[in-house]
Amino acid sequence: MKSVRTILTALSLTIASISTAFASAAANEVDTSLTYNSGILVLAFAGFLALVVVVQTIPAIVSLYTMIKKTAEQSRQQQAVRANVRD
Repeated sequence: MKSVRTILTALSLTIASISTAFASAAANEVDTSLTYNSGILVLAFAGFLALVVVVQTIPAIVSLYTMIKKTAEQSRQQQAVRANVRD
């Protein structure tokens, strides 16, 4: 009984996933020329947004470098203190 239920569940899941594939295959071909038919202003806006993201990464990288540098310096100081305590 349990194996029959497992088989039916597997079969229903397979049919459900296949139906999506058949639905997408039956659709007409996609015309990609309509995607980039928005004009130069839309592309300029997208470029500006990309520029903002890139410019914001510069301070983040500098801040990350500073944090790593300070952590390394503190680690070296702690190692020097531990070495002096052992002696």
